[in-house]
Amino acid sequence: MYNEIDLNTIDLNQAPPTEEPARQYYYIAKCREWVRDYEQKNGRRPRSCVVNMGCQMNARDSEKLEGVLEQAGYEKTTREEDADFIIYNTCTVRENANKRVYGRLGYLHSLKKKNPGLEIALCGCMMQEKQVVDKLKKSYRFVNLVFGTHNIYQFAELLSRTQGSDRMVVDTWEDTDKIVENLPVDRKYPFKSGVNIMFGCNNFCSYCIVPYVRGREKSRRPEEILDEIRRLVADGVLEVMLLGQNVNSYGKNLDEPVTFAQLLRRVEQIDGLKRIRFMTSHPKDLSDELISAMAESKKVCRHIHLPLQSGSSRILQAMNRRYTKEQYLALTEKIRRAIPDISITTDIIVGFPGETEEDFEETMDVVRRVRYDSAFTFIYSKRTGTPAAAMEDQVPEDVVKRRFDRLLALVQEISREVSSRYTGQVKEVLVEEVNGQDAALVTGRMDNNLLVHFPGTATDIGRIISVHLDICKGFYYMGTKV
Repeated sequence: MYNEIDLNTIDLNQAPPTEEPARQYYYIAKCREWVRDYEQKNGRRPRSCVVNMGCQMNARDSEKLEGVLEQAGYEKTTREEDADFIIYNTCTVRENANKRVYGRLGYLHSLKKKNPGLEIALCGCMMQEKQVVDKLKKSYRFVNLVFGTHNIYQFAELLSRTQGSDRMVVDTWEDTDKIVENLPVDRKYPFKSGVNIMFGCNNFCSYCIVPYVRGREKSRRPEEILDEIRRLVADGVLEVMLLGQNVNSYGKNLDEPVTFAQLLRRVEQIDGLKRIRFMTSHPKDLSDELISAMAESKKVCRHIHLPLQSGSSRILQAMNRRYTKEQYLALTEKIRRAIPDISITTDIIVGFPGETEEDFEETMDVVRRVRYDSAFTFIYSKRTGTPAAAMEDQVPEDVVKRRFDRLLALVQEISREVSSRYTGQVKEVLVEEVNGQDAALVTGRMDNNLLVHFPGTATDIGRIISVHLDICKGFYYMGTKV
Protein backbone atom coordinates (compact mmCIF):
# COMPACT_ATOMS: atom_id res chain seq x y z
CA MET A 1 0.00 0.00 0.00
CA TYR A 2 2.67 2.51 1.01
CA ASN A 3 4.35 2.25 -2.39
CA GLU A 4 1.17 3.67 -3.91
CA ILE A 5 0.83 6.71 -1.63
CA ASP A 6 2.11 10.10 -2.75
CA LEU A 7 2.84 12.06 0.41
CA ASN A 8 2.91 15.28 -1.62
CA THR A 9 -0.83 14.99 -2.27
CA ILE A 10 -1.78 14.91 1.42
CA ASP A 11 -3.43 18.18 2.47
CA LEU A 12 -2.02 19.11 5.88
CA ASN A 13 -4.55 21.94 6.17
CA GLN A 14 -7.23 19.33 6.62
CA ALA A 15 -7.85 17.47 9.87
CA PRO A 16 -5.97 14.17 10.12
CA PRO A 17 -7.98 11.11 9.03
CA THR A 18 -9.46 8.92 11.75
CA GLU A 19 -8.90 5.65 9.87
CA GLU A 20 -5.61 3.73 9.96
CA PRO A 21 -3.16 3.57 8.31
CA ALA A 22 -4.23 6.73 6.41
CA ARG A 23 -3.88 8.70 9.64
CA GLN A 24 -0.22 7.71 9.97
CA TYR A 25 0.54 8.73 6.38
CA TYR A 26 -0.90 12.15 7.20
CA TYR A 27 1.58 12.42 10.08
CA ILE A 28 4.46 11.13 7.97
CA ALA A 29 3.75 14.01 5.58
CA LYS A 30 3.61 16.40 8.54
CA CYS A 31 6.93 15.09 9.85
CA ARG A 32 8.41 15.54 6.39
CA GLU A 33 7.38 19.18 6.39
CA TRP A 34 9.24 19.65 9.70
CA VAL A 35 12.30 17.90 8.21
CA ARG A 36 12.29 20.30 5.27
CA ASP A 37 12.29 23.27 7.64
CA TYR A 38 15.14 21.67 9.59
CA GLU A 39 17.14 21.23 6.40
CA GLN A 40 16.65 24.86 5.40
CA LYS A 41 17.87 26.07 8.80
CA ASN A 42 20.78 23.63 9.21
CA GLY A 43 21.91 22.96 5.64
CA ARG A 44 21.37 19.22 6.04
CA ARG A 45 18.66 16.72 6.87
CA PRO A 46 18.33 15.41 10.46
CA ARG A 47 19.96 12.03 11.04
CA SER A 48 18.15 9.16 12.73
CA CYS A 49 19.50 6.05 14.45
CA VAL A 50 17.29 3.05 15.29
CA VAL A 51 18.79 0.59 17.79
CA ASN A 52 17.13 -2.81 18.04
CA MET A 53 17.64 -4.66 21.32
CA GLY A 54 15.30 -7.62 21.04
CA CYS A 55 13.93 -10.62 19.20
CA GLN A 56 12.99 -11.17 15.57
CA MET A 57 9.65 -9.45 16.14
CA ASN A 58 11.48 -6.44 17.56
CA ALA A 59 13.77 -6.48 14.53
CA ARG A 60 10.73 -6.37 12.25
CA ASP A 61 9.26 -3.52 14.30
CA SER A 62 12.57 -1.66 13.98
CA GLU A 63 12.37 -1.98 10.19
CA LYS A 64 8.97 -0.27 10.40
CA LEU A 65 10.39 2.52 12.55
CA GLU A 66 13.17 3.03 10.02
CA GLY A 67 10.64 2.98 7.19
CA VAL A 68 8.66 5.82 8.75
CA LEU A 69 11.80 7.85 9.42
CA GLU A 70 13.02 7.31 5.85
CA GLN A 71 9.69 8.42 4.37
CA ALA A 72 9.71 11.45 6.65
CA GLY A 73 13.06 12.46 5.17
CA TYR A 74 15.52 11.57 7.92
CA GLU A 75 19.01 10.49 6.89
CA LYS A 76 19.89 7.08 8.32
CA THR A 77 22.99 6.58 10.48
CA THR A 78 24.26 3.70 12.62
CA ARG A 79 26.39 6.02 14.79
CA GLU A 80 24.49 7.34 17.79
CA GLU A 81 26.96 10.20 18.23
CA ASP A 82 26.07 11.48 14.74
CA ALA A 83 22.30 11.28 15.19
CA ASP A 84 19.71 13.99 15.81
CA PHE A 85 17.03 11.41 16.66
CA ILE A 86 17.79 8.15 18.47
CA ILE A 87 15.23 5.46 19.24
CA TYR A 88 15.86 2.30 21.26
CA ASN A 89 13.47 -0.58 20.55
CA THR A 90 13.79 -2.37 23.86
CA CYS A 91 13.48 -5.93 25.16
CA THR A 92 12.53 -6.99 28.69
CA VAL A 93 12.66 -10.78 28.59
CA ARG A 94 15.64 -10.75 30.98
CA GLU A 95 16.70 -8.32 33.66
CA ASN A 96 20.02 -7.68 31.91
CA ALA A 97 18.12 -6.20 28.96
CA ASN A 98 16.64 -3.53 31.25
CA LYS A 99 19.98 -2.83 32.89
CA ARG A 100 21.54 -2.37 29.46
CA VAL A 101 18.99 0.31 28.56
CA TYR A 102 19.52 2.23 31.80
CA GLY A 103 23.26 2.02 31.23
CA ARG A 104 22.93 3.41 27.72
CA LEU A 105 20.67 6.23 28.87
CA GLY A 106 23.59 7.76 30.77
CA TYR A 107 25.54 7.85 27.51
CA LEU A 108 22.60 9.34 25.62
CA HIS A 109 22.29 12.06 28.25
CA SER A 110 25.92 13.02 27.64
CA LEU A 111 25.22 13.19 23.90
CA LYS A 112 22.25 15.43 24.53
CA LYS A 113 24.36 17.83 26.57
CA LYS A 114 26.65 18.20 23.55
CA ASN A 115 23.72 18.42 21.13
CA PRO A 116 20.69 19.99 22.89
CA GLY A 117 18.57 19.42 19.79
CA LEU A 118 19.00 15.65 20.04
CA GLU A 119 15.69 13.83 20.50
CA ILE A 120 15.64 10.49 22.32
CA ALA A 121 12.85 7.91 22.10
CA LEU A 122 12.27 4.58 23.82
CA CYS A 123 9.77 1.96 22.68
CA GLY A 124 9.23 -1.80 22.78
CA CYS A 125 8.53 -4.35 25.49
CA MET A 126 10.39 -2.70 28.36
CA MET A 127 8.15 0.35 27.98
CA GLN A 128 5.09 -1.78 28.82
CA GLU A 129 6.29 -2.11 32.42
CA LYS A 130 4.68 0.52 34.64
CA GLN A 131 7.62 0.71 37.02
CA VAL A 132 9.95 1.40 34.09
CA VAL A 133 7.80 4.25 32.78
CA ASP A 134 7.49 5.71 36.29
CA LYS A 135 11.28 5.60 36.66
CA LEU A 136 11.78 7.32 33.30
CA LYS A 137 9.33 10.08 34.22
CA LYS A 138 11.11 10.67 37.51
CA SER A 139 14.81 10.22 36.69
CA TYR A 140 15.21 10.50 32.91
CA ARG A 141 13.26 13.59 31.95
CA PHE A 142 15.65 14.24 29.05
CA VAL A 143 13.94 11.42 27.12
CA ASN A 144 11.52 12.93 24.60
CA LEU A 145 9.27 10.02 23.67
CA VAL A 146 8.16 6.79 25.35
CA PHE A 147 5.70 4.31 23.84
CA GLY A 148 5.14 0.57 23.93
CA THR A 149 4.32 -2.42 21.77
CA HIS A 150 0.58 -1.93 21.29
CA ASN A 151 0.71 1.45 19.56
CA ILE A 152 3.96 1.14 17.63
CA TYR A 153 1.96 1.74 14.46
CA GLN A 154 1.36 5.29 15.74
CA PHE A 155 5.06 6.13 15.56
CA ALA A 156 4.63 8.84 12.89
CA GLU A 157 1.92 10.55 14.94
CA LEU A 158 4.02 10.41 18.12
CA LEU A 159 7.13 11.58 16.28
CA SER A 160 5.19 14.58 15.00
CA ARG A 161 4.29 15.51 18.60
CA THR A 162 7.94 15.51 19.68
CA GLN A 163 9.69 17.17 16.72
CA GLY A 164 11.34 20.34 17.94
CA SER A 165 9.78 20.00 21.38
CA ASP A 166 11.53 19.72 24.76
CA ARG A 167 8.63 18.14 26.60
CA MET A 168 8.37 14.44 27.34
CA VAL A 169 5.65 12.53 25.52
CA VAL A 170 4.58 9.25 27.13
CA ASP A 171 1.94 7.13 25.38
CA THR A 172 1.72 3.50 26.49
CA TRP A 173 -1.33 1.27 26.26
CA GLU A 174 -2.22 -1.70 28.44
CA ASP A 175 -3.58 -3.68 25.48
CA THR A 176 -5.30 -3.39 22.13
CA ASP A 177 -7.26 -5.56 19.74
CA LYS A 178 -6.13 -3.45 16.78
CA ILE A 179 -3.65 -4.65 14.15
CA VAL A 180 -2.39 -1.97 11.75
CA GLU A 181 -0.07 -2.98 8.93
CA ASN A 182 0.74 -1.55 5.45
CA LEU A 183 3.05 1.10 6.83
CA PRO A 184 6.50 1.93 5.41
CA VAL A 185 9.24 -0.62 6.04
CA ASP A 186 12.98 -0.23 5.51
CA ARG A 187 14.14 -3.85 5.21
CA LYS A 188 17.63 -4.76 6.33
CA TYR A 189 17.90 -7.24 3.44
CA PRO A 190 16.19 -6.67 0.07
CA PHE A 191 15.98 -10.44 -0.55
CA LYS A 192 14.47 -11.65 2.73
CA SER A 193 11.94 -10.32 5.20
CA GLY A 194 10.07 -11.06 8.38
CA VAL A 195 6.27 -11.10 8.20
CA ASN A 196 4.15 -10.74 11.34
CA ILE A 197 1.34 -13.30 11.30
CA MET A 198 0.22 -12.78 14.90
CA PHE A 199 0.92 -10.74 18.00
CA GLY A 200 0.87 -11.53 21.71
CA CYS A 201 0.82 -14.75 23.69
CA ASN A 202 -1.74 -16.69 25.73
CA ASN A 203 0.58 -19.20 27.37
CA PHE A 204 1.63 -17.38 30.56
CA CYS A 205 4.70 -19.48 31.30
CA SER A 206 5.43 -18.72 34.94
CA TYR A 207 8.85 -17.14 34.25
CA CYS A 208 7.87 -15.09 31.20
CA ILE A 209 6.84 -11.45 31.03
CA VAL A 210 5.94 -11.49 27.31
CA PRO A 211 2.14 -11.96 27.69
CA TYR A 212 2.09 -8.97 30.02
CA VAL A 213 3.99 -6.67 27.64
CA ARG A 214 2.83 -8.01 24.27
CA GLY A 215 -0.77 -8.75 25.25
CA ARG A 216 -3.05 -11.63 24.31
CA GLU A 217 -2.87 -13.48 21.00
CA LYS A 218 -4.18 -11.69 17.92
CA SER A 219 -3.87 -13.27 14.48
CA ARG A 220 -3.79 -11.39 11.20
CA ARG A 221 -6.20 -12.51 8.53
CA PRO A 222 -4.57 -14.95 6.09
CA GLU A 223 -5.50 -12.84 3.06
CA GLU A 224 -3.58 -9.87 4.48
CA ILE A 225 -0.53 -12.04 5.17
CA LEU A 226 -0.59 -13.57 1.70
CA ASP A 227 -1.01 -10.16 0.04
CA GLU A 228 1.97 -8.81 1.99
CA ILE A 229 4.14 -11.74 0.97
CA ARG A 230 3.14 -11.37 -2.68
CA ARG A 231 4.16 -7.70 -2.57
CA LEU A 232 7.47 -8.65 -0.95
CA VAL A 233 8.16 -11.27 -3.62
CA ALA A 234 7.34 -8.73 -6.33
CA ASP A 235 9.94 -6.48 -4.65
CA GLY A 236 12.67 -9.14 -4.85
CA VAL A 237 12.19 -11.14 -1.64
CA LEU A 238 13.14 -14.83 -1.91
CA GLU A 239 12.74 -15.82 1.75
CA VAL A 240 10.19 -14.90 4.39
CA MET A 241 10.13 -15.64 8.10
CA LEU A 242 6.63 -15.89 9.56
CA LEU A 243 6.77 -14.30 13.01
CA GLY A 244 4.76 -14.78 16.19
CA GLN A 245 5.33 -15.52 19.86
CA ASN A 246 3.71 -18.92 19.24
CA VAL A 247 3.04 -19.47 15.55
CA ASN A 248 1.59 -22.93 16.21
CA SER A 249 -1.52 -21.36 17.74
CA TYR A 250 -2.03 -19.04 14.75
CA GLY A 251 -5.59 -18.53 13.60
CA LYS A 252 -7.49 -19.70 16.66
CA ASN A 253 -9.05 -16.30 17.34
CA LEU A 254 -10.06 -15.52 13.74
CA ASP A 255 -13.74 -15.34 12.80
CA GLU A 256 -13.06 -18.21 10.43
CA PRO A 257 -10.30 -20.23 12.16
CA VAL A 258 -7.28 -21.19 10.05
CA THR A 259 -4.50 -23.45 11.29
CA PHE A 260 -0.84 -22.56 10.95
CA ALA A 261 -0.36 -25.63 8.73
CA GLN A 262 -3.10 -24.38 6.40
CA LEU A 263 -1.45 -20.97 6.24
CA LEU A 264 1.91 -22.57 5.41
CA ARG A 265 0.37 -24.51 2.53
CA ARG A 266 -1.14 -21.31 1.14
CA VAL A 267 2.15 -19.40 1.45
CA GLU A 268 3.84 -22.31 -0.37
CA GLN A 269 1.69 -21.57 -3.45
CA ILE A 270 3.08 -18.05 -3.94
CA ASP A 271 5.09 -17.99 -7.18
CA GLY A 272 8.63 -16.67 -6.88
CA LEU A 273 8.97 -17.37 -3.16
CA LYS A 274 11.85 -19.77 -2.56
CA ARG A 275 12.12 -20.24 1.21
CA ILE A 276 9.74 -20.13 4.18
CA ARG A 277 10.89 -19.97 7.80
CA PHE A 278 8.93 -19.44 10.99
CA MET A 279 9.62 -18.52 14.62
CA THR A 280 8.72 -19.59 17.34
CA SER A 281 6.99 -22.92 17.95
CA HIS A 282 5.57 -24.03 21.29
CA PRO A 283 5.85 -27.82 21.73
CA LYS A 284 2.38 -28.17 23.21
CA ASP A 285 0.75 -26.82 20.04
CA LEU A 286 2.89 -28.48 17.35
CA SER A 287 0.41 -30.65 15.44
CA ASP A 288 0.73 -33.69 13.20
CA GLU A 289 -0.85 -31.51 10.51
CA LEU A 290 2.05 -29.05 10.76
CA ILE A 291 4.66 -31.81 10.64
CA SER A 292 3.01 -33.18 7.48
CA ALA A 293 2.88 -29.72 5.89
CA MET A 294 6.59 -29.25 6.55
CA ALA A 295 7.52 -32.71 5.31
CA GLU A 296 5.59 -32.27 2.07
CA SER A 297 6.79 -28.73 1.38
CA LYS A 298 9.51 -27.85 -1.11
CA LYS A 299 9.86 -24.33 0.34
CA VAL A 300 9.64 -24.66 4.14
CA CYS A 301 13.20 -24.70 5.46
CA ARG A 302 14.44 -27.86 7.16
CA HIS A 303 14.79 -26.13 10.51
CA ILE A 304 12.55 -25.83 13.53
CA HIS A 305 13.17 -23.89 16.72
CA LEU A 306 11.48 -25.85 19.50
CA PRO A 307 12.12 -24.38 22.97
CA LEU A 308 12.65 -27.01 25.66
CA GLN A 309 13.34 -24.68 28.64
CA SER A 310 13.87 -27.66 30.99
CA GLY A 311 14.19 -31.43 30.69
CA SER A 312 12.57 -32.04 34.06
CA SER A 313 8.82 -32.74 33.97
CA ARG A 314 8.55 -31.38 37.52
CA ILE A 315 10.18 -28.08 36.54
CA LEU A 316 8.19 -27.92 33.29
CA GLN A 317 5.01 -28.14 35.36
CA ALA A 318 6.25 -25.33 37.61
CA MET A 319 7.04 -23.33 34.46
CA ASN A 320 3.45 -23.90 33.21
CA ARG A 321 4.81 -25.28 29.93
CA ARG A 322 2.04 -27.91 29.66
CA TYR A 323 4.11 -30.80 28.35
CA THR A 324 6.37 -33.37 29.96
CA LYS A 325 9.89 -34.51 29.19
CA GLU A 326 8.50 -37.67 27.63
CA GLN A 327 6.03 -35.76 25.45
CA TYR A 328 8.79 -33.45 24.22
CA LEU A 329 11.09 -36.36 23.35
CA ALA A 330 8.24 -38.17 21.55
CA LEU A 331 7.55 -34.99 19.55
CA THR A 332 11.15 -34.58 18.42
CA GLU A 333 11.28 -38.26 17.41
CA LYS A 334 8.06 -37.82 15.40
CA ILE A 335 9.50 -34.76 13.64
CA ARG A 336 12.71 -36.60 12.77
CA ARG A 337 10.84 -39.61 11.41
CA ALA A 338 8.85 -37.36 9.09
CA ILE A 339 11.75 -35.03 8.18
CA PRO A 340 15.03 -36.94 8.68
CA ASP A 341 17.29 -34.07 7.60
CA ILE A 342 15.70 -31.42 9.82
CA SER A 343 17.77 -29.24 12.12
CA ILE A 344 16.30 -28.74 15.58
CA THR A 345 17.35 -25.80 17.76
CA THR A 346 16.08 -24.85 21.19
CA ASP A 347 16.04 -22.54 24.22
CA ILE A 348 17.03 -23.80 27.68
CA ILE A 349 16.79 -22.03 31.05
CA VAL A 350 19.18 -22.99 33.85
CA GLY A 351 18.44 -22.27 37.50
CA PHE A 352 14.65 -21.99 37.53
CA PRO A 353 13.42 -21.76 41.15
CA GLY A 354 13.51 -25.15 42.84
CA GLU A 355 15.72 -26.76 40.19
CA THR A 356 17.72 -29.59 41.83
CA GLU A 357 20.79 -31.38 40.52
CA GLU A 358 18.48 -34.23 39.46
CA ASP A 359 16.28 -31.79 37.52
CA PHE A 360 19.33 -30.36 35.81
CA GLU A 361 20.55 -33.84 34.85
CA GLU A 362 17.16 -34.43 33.21
CA THR A 363 17.85 -31.40 31.01
CA MET A 364 21.31 -32.74 30.15
CA ASP A 365 19.69 -36.07 29.25
CA VAL A 366 17.32 -34.41 26.78
CA VAL A 367 20.21 -32.54 25.17
CA ARG A 368 22.11 -35.82 24.71
CA ARG A 369 19.06 -37.60 23.27
CA VAL A 370 17.75 -34.90 20.94
CA ARG A 371 21.22 -33.77 19.81
CA TYR A 372 20.36 -30.19 18.93
CA ASP A 373 22.06 -28.40 16.06
CA SER A 374 22.37 -25.45 18.43
CA ALA A 375 20.80 -24.18 21.62
CA PHE A 376 20.33 -20.78 23.19
CA THR A 377 21.13 -21.27 26.87
CA PHE A 378 20.07 -18.78 29.51
CA ILE A 379 20.43 -18.31 33.23
CA TYR A 380 17.01 -17.84 34.84
CA SER A 381 16.18 -14.15 35.16
CA LYS A 382 13.63 -13.07 37.78
CA ARG A 383 11.04 -10.80 36.15
CA THR A 384 8.87 -8.72 38.50
CA GLY A 385 5.19 -9.50 38.07
CA THR A 386 5.63 -13.11 36.96
CA PRO A 387 4.61 -16.03 39.23
CA ALA A 388 8.15 -17.45 39.23
CA ALA A 389 9.55 -14.24 40.75
CA ALA A 390 7.61 -14.95 43.95
CA MET A 391 8.59 -18.62 44.15
CA GLU A 392 10.67 -19.81 47.06
CA ASP A 393 13.83 -21.89 46.74
CA GLN A 394 15.65 -19.62 44.30
CA VAL A 395 18.81 -21.43 43.19
CA PRO A 396 22.12 -19.96 44.47
CA GLU A 397 24.01 -17.99 41.85
CA ASP A 398 27.21 -20.04 42.08
CA VAL A 399 25.27 -23.30 41.60
CA VAL A 400 23.48 -21.87 38.55
CA LYS A 401 26.75 -20.69 37.02
CA ARG A 402 28.37 -24.12 37.34
CA ARG A 403 25.34 -25.83 35.80
CA PHE A 404 25.22 -23.29 33.00
CA ASP A 405 28.87 -23.90 32.12
CA ARG A 406 28.33 -27.68 32.06
CA LEU A 407 25.28 -27.33 29.83
CA LEU A 408 27.03 -24.94 27.46
CA ALA A 409 29.99 -27.30 27.10
CA LEU A 410 27.69 -30.23 26.26
CA VAL A 411 25.60 -28.18 23.81
CA GLN A 412 28.70 -26.97 21.97
CA GLU A 413 30.25 -30.44 21.81
CA ILE A 414 27.09 -31.98 20.32
CA SER A 415 26.50 -29.00 18.02
CA ARG A 416 29.96 -29.37 16.49
CA GLU A 417 29.35 -33.06 15.84
CA VAL A 418 25.85 -32.61 14.45
CA SER A 419 26.74 -29.64 12.24
CA SER A 420 29.57 -31.53 10.52
CA ARG A 421 27.23 -34.14 9.02
CA TYR A 422 26.97 -32.22 5.74
CA THR A 423 30.72 -32.17 5.02
CA GLY A 424 31.39 -33.06 1.39
CA GLN A 425 27.81 -32.41 0.26
CA VAL A 426 26.51 -29.71 -2.09
CA LYS A 427 23.87 -27.46 -0.54
CA GLU A 428 21.99 -24.36 -1.64
CA VAL A 429 23.07 -21.19 0.15
CA LEU A 430 21.25 -17.84 0.18
CA VAL A 431 24.06 -15.28 0.14
CA GLU A 432 23.49 -12.45 2.65
CA GLU A 433 26.62 -10.31 2.64
CA VAL A 434 30.29 -9.92 1.91
CA ASN A 435 32.18 -11.57 4.77
CA GLY A 436 33.11 -9.07 7.46
CA GLN A 437 36.52 -10.65 8.10
CA ASP A 438 37.62 -11.43 4.55
CA ALA A 439 36.36 -9.39 1.59
CA ALA A 440 37.23 -12.25 -0.78
CA LEU A 441 34.48 -14.33 0.83
CA VAL A 442 30.70 -14.06 0.97
CA THR A 443 28.48 -15.37 3.74
CA GLY A 444 25.10 -17.02 3.48
CA ARG A 445 22.79 -19.58 5.06
CA MET A 446 21.68 -23.05 4.18
CA ASP A 447 17.99 -23.73 4.68
CA ASN A 448 18.82 -25.34 8.05
CA ASN A 449 20.15 -21.90 9.11
CA LEU A 450 23.84 -22.92 9.25
CA LEU A 451 26.28 -20.26 8.04
CA VAL A 452 28.52 -20.91 5.04
CA HIS A 453 31.51 -18.80 3.93
CA PHE A 454 32.90 -19.23 0.43
CA PRO A 455 34.78 -17.24 -2.25
CA GLY A 456 32.49 -14.77 -4.01
CA THR A 457 31.70 -11.14 -4.69
CA ALA A 458 29.00 -8.62 -3.84
CA THR A 459 27.16 -9.63 -7.03
CA ASP A 460 26.29 -12.92 -5.30
CA ILE A 461 24.32 -11.20 -2.55
CA GLY A 462 20.63 -12.12 -2.69
CA ARG A 463 21.22 -15.18 -4.87
CA ILE A 464 20.73 -18.83 -3.96
CA ILE A 465 23.96 -20.58 -4.96
CA SER A 466 24.99 -24.25 -4.91
CA VAL A 467 28.03 -24.62 -2.66
CA HIS A 468 30.25 -27.62 -1.94
CA LEU A 469 30.75 -27.82 1.82
CA ASP A 470 34.50 -28.40 2.10
CA ILE A 471 35.08 -28.31 5.83
CA CYS A 472 33.03 -27.75 8.98
CA LYS A 473 34.52 -25.31 11.47
CA GLY A 474 32.16 -26.25 14.29
CA PHE A 475 29.33 -23.77 13.81
CA TYR A 476 29.86 -22.82 10.17
CA TYR A 477 31.23 -24.22 6.92
CA MET A 478 33.90 -23.16 4.51
CA GLY A 479 32.81 -24.02 0.99
CA THR A 480 33.38 -23.64 -2.73
CA LYS A 481 30.89 -22.42 -5.30
CA VAL A 482 29.81 -25.21 -7.67
